[in-house]
Parts: sequence; C-alpha cells; structure tokens
Amino acid sequence: MPKIVFVGAGSTVFAQNLLTDILSLPDLSHSEIMLYDIDPDRLQTSALVANRIQAQLTTSALISTSLDLRQALDGADYVITMFQIGGYEPSTVIDFEIPKRYGLRQTIGDTLGIGGIMRAIRTIPVILQLVKEMEVLCPDALLLNYVNPMAMLCWAINESSKIQTIGLCHSVQHTAAQLSDDLEIPESDLDYVAAGINHMSFFLKLEKVAEQGNIDLYPQLRERAKGQIPLRKVSNTVALSDAVRYEVFRRTGFFVTESSEHFAEYVPWFIKSGREDLLDEFLIPLDEYPRRCEEQIAQWDSLRDKLENPDTKFEPRKSNEYGAGIIHSMETGQERTFNGNVMNTGLITNLPSEACVEVPCVVNGSGIQPQTIGKLPPHIAAIIQTNINVQSLTVRAVLEKNKDHIYHAAMLDPRTSAELSLEQIWSLVDEMIQAHGEMIPPGLR
Repeated sequence: MPKIVFVGAGSTVFAQNLLTDILSLPDLSHSEIMLYDIDPDRLQTSALVANRIQAQLTTSALISTSLDLRQALDGADYVITMFQIGGYEPSTVIDFEIPKRYGLRQTIGDTLGIGGIMRAIRTIPVILQLVKEMEVLCPDALLLNYVNPMAMLCWAINESSKIQTIGLCHSVQHTAAQLSDDLEIPESDLDYVAAGINHMSFFLKLEKVAEQGNIDLYPQLRERAKGQIPLRKVSNTVALSDAVRYEVFRRTGFFVTESSEHFAEYVPWFIKSGREDLLDEFLIPLDEYPRRCEEQIAQWDSLRDKLENPDTKFEPRKSNEYGAGIIHSMETGQERTFNGNVMNTGLITNLPSEACVEVPCVVNGSGIQPQTIGKLPPHIAAIIQTNINVQSLTVRAVLEKNKDHIYHAAMLDPRTSAELSLEQIWSLVDEMIQAHGEMIPPGLR
C-alpha cells in the first residue's frame, strides 16, 4: 500500500483532480493518502472532498490529514507538491504592481520575467527545506513537483539533493488536445514528440497515425494558421486568443506547447511600451494572472460551500495530469510515456548540460527513464537559451546566496531587458526585494 503525500493539499480543486485520478485506478485504490497544508480551514475542506470522493468510488484508501510536515512525510513513497509561497496577496500583487510602475507589464508572471524570478527566490528555499526533510523521513520517495517556476525549482532541487524528482506540467498534453481540435483530428490519432524546457517545449514531430505510415501534420497546420485563429477557454466567462503561438509557428516552423498569454512574456516581440497595436493585433491579456486570482478568490466562498455540502454529488472525472499514471506505472510495471522536467545530462545536446529540460520520459516498474532527443533546431535552441540564462542566474543567486545574480537574471530577461535601462532594472529589483521582505531569504535581502 503506497503512501502518497499531498503537500499543499489546500489547493482543493487541484488536489481533488489528482485524488480522483489516483483512486480511479484499482491498483491504487487502497493507497494511504496524506493531505498536508499550513492552512487548517483549506485542509479541512480538502479532507471533506477527499472522503466524499472515496465514498463515491467505494475505495479502501486510508485518508488522513496533518498540519505537521514531518508527520506527513514520514514513510512516504510519493510526495506531490502543489503550493504557492506568498499567495495572491501580498506576493502576486507585488510581482505585478511594482513592475507596472516602471512600465514593465506582465501576463502571468509565474515562470520567467521579474515575476518568475521573484517567485523562484521565495519558493526555492521552501522546496529545498522539503527535500531536506524527505532525505531523513522518506529518502527513497519520488517527488512529483507541480509548483512553478517549474524549471528553476527542479534545477535547484537536483543540484542540492539526491531525492528523485520529476517536474510535471500539463502544457504538452493540453496543447496536443488543442491541436487535435484545431485540425479536427481525434487526439488518439496524434503521434508527437515535444521537447525543450518547461513552458517552452516545441513539437519536433506532429503526425497523424495512419495504416500506410504516419502523415506529417505541419503542412495542414500551416494552412490552419492562415484562417481564423482559435480561442482557448480559460474559465466559464473568458476565452483567450492563440494568436501569439500561431505567429511564432509561422515564423519558426514549430508549434510551442505553452499558451499564448504565457509565451508572450518569455520573448521580447509582443509586449512593448507604446505598442498597443501589438496588444490589439495579438489580443494579449495584460495582468491575466491577477484577473484569474481575483476571480477564484471571489468564487471561493460559494465553491467551498458547494464542496462541503453533503448533498453535492461529485462526478468522478479523470484529468489528463500525469501524476497518477506515473505512480501506477511504478507500482505495477505498466509502461507509460509522458513529458517530464529533468536535468539535461546530454538529453538535448545543444542546450547546457546543467539545465532542466522537458523531454519525453518512459516510466515502468524500473522507474523513470528520460529519452534522448539530440539537437534541437538551432533557432529553437537559441530562443530557449534566452530563458535558460535567467533560470541559471536565479538558481545560482539562491544556492550561492549571491544577491548580485538577482540583478543579473533580471538584466538578461528578454522582456525586462527590452523595456528597461540597467539603472531601472537595479532600482526595480531593489524595490521588489524590499517589498517582499521576509519572503526573501535572509542572505538575499
């Protein structure tokens, strides 16, 4: 009976999805599930939901909760992380509002840019403390990390600990599903290979399975790019254009796996002061992440009431997250392929060996085996390298307690450097560090 620990289980909806995935698999339906969070109210809601899911699925899982991290981790086989340090207030508000005063606008701010840099600096020490506890309490456990900024966190973990870690995101499988809709092809007929770094992987192969041999879908996608650009639904009330990704596809020949609103802030071409025409042309939603946060906060009370209402019926619906399948494969030996974030070690030969890359991985009873990709197309590798530069310096800043590298990371960030002078960048970083206060590690304040 594997012990599976949810760290940040107060992320109720995400925890609900993963728990449904796990308990829907008969071989995992008897697992020990430990829910951990620092917020007792959110944890209580998640526990109620978990027990209701178990009752509906009629499983024999042992579900418990803890506000004590060491107690939660003791004897774990799998640890799943799903937390955010600093929350919407104060941290996300700081990450958006101070840069805005400098004319530096963002859309999501959780992966790169000044928002991603500051999120990494306040999150890396927390996740390193977690793996330090794991080294004592569950040294053989697998850490499945869903926390952003994914690449920087996994990079820092792998440089600091021997705990086996895999970074998991849903952008690859979500994009594959979106492209199947765009091309009006069943998703089950797609055969693809995507590789790069988290939130900046590209489909190196995109084919339709056919009896006489696979058919390259890129010519069809090029024709699709000439028509009406699709909208992607992000909530019940909001749909966003995919114009940025289709434009990048037209210019590079490869389709990227992260959404347009994300990708727009990883590169210097779409969000520019005084260029509202670009925002209008590509329908780029500035301050999109704060909008989502505020929407979720406004809806939380009613959602919590619904989740806690004993009359609410949960329809067990599997997600397309990788986590449950990975655990199942390691427990049963059933082989699966997924895209995971791992250290490079020669997997992509024209990216730095010390970087964290996102590549196809095979998992079975022997564990996780990342697959070698070889060389990326040179222009794709060059685009990715601009993001790796920022990731590397941010990780170095935290691990080496070198405050200078925070400024260097911001200085080399594609969006920040396209908008601000060096003097402005230094002043911005100073303000951000001061505003985040104790969220920043002592050696970096």
